[in-house]
Amino acid sequence: MRVRIPALSLVLLMGAAASSSQEIRTAPKVVTAPDYNMVNCSGFMTDQKVSGEFRLVSGEQSNYKLTWTNGDYVYINRGQDKGVRVGDRFSVVRPDDYAGDTPWFKWQEKLMKAMGTAYIDAGQVRVVNVQPKVSVAQVIFSCDYMQRGDVVLPYQERQTPSFKEVGAFDHFAPVSGKPVAMIVAGKDHSDALGKNSAVYVNLGTNQGVKVGDYFRIFRYQGSTAETVPQEKDYQFTMYGFGSAPQRYGWNDLPREILGEGIVFNASRNSSTMMITFSSSEVYAGDYIEIE
Repeated sequence: MRVRIPALSLVLLMGAAASSSQEIRTAPKVVTAPDYNMVNCSGFMTDQKVSGEFRLVSGEQSNYKLTWTNGDYVYINRGQDKGVRVGDRFSVVRPDDYAGDTPWFKWQEKLMKAMGTAYIDAGQVRVVNVQPKVSVAQVIFSCDYMQRGDVVLPYQERQTPSFKEVGAFDHFAPVSGKPVAMIVAGKDHSDALGKNSAVYVNLGTNQGVKVGDYFRIFRYQGSTAETVPQEKDYQFTMYGFGSAPQRYGWNDLPREILGEGIVFNASRNSSTMMITFSSSEVYAGDYIEIE
């Protein structure tokens, strides 16, 4: 027995199937880890000496090119005399010696000095031709431009940590009791930060930090560490806008939990962290603690 399906019903069924198929196709992809660019282009800080023996000394079209980037050919000051071979892969970095005019918070310059030297990740190159005293390499991955004098280091793959399971953010998390430090600066000298920002903190392997750890970000009410003009005791009184019946110090009021981030690079006294969540803008000088 043949069953006839009314035309209108058939259209509805086809529409429902197409809608269901579209929902499946457009389901959001779950991100489980920082992407390659974030891990390999975030820069780092270290108080240990970085060898400067291998350098990028020039490149093709150097008569008018000031910088080189993805796909370009560059020249390294080591060749057959130092055992360089075709196919060798190197990371290219350079010291970030920029100094701003005014620190964002009172102890920023002192903490930066204690953490060591900041380095920019410029990218990666692969050797394509080796000559007696120099090598030719092609830029195979760019984070930033490369220039004469950049430091060339043997490539070491960086660990990519996994994000923790997504859950509700605890805006009133209790003190963890673990080491506390500060967000000292952001990548590219940023002092105002948010989700996906790479930041440098003054906790490292000497304090038990390891790749994949999470830091909680917070601040205290009443802090006047920022160098902009601020009213003293604003946390409980503000002229023309009321006052509390008694004085409240910074440690008498709840701390403000701002967000959290994951560590993907750690040296002895500093770490690079990516902010994975922020409930409001984060600033250099805000505190962090190991969760």
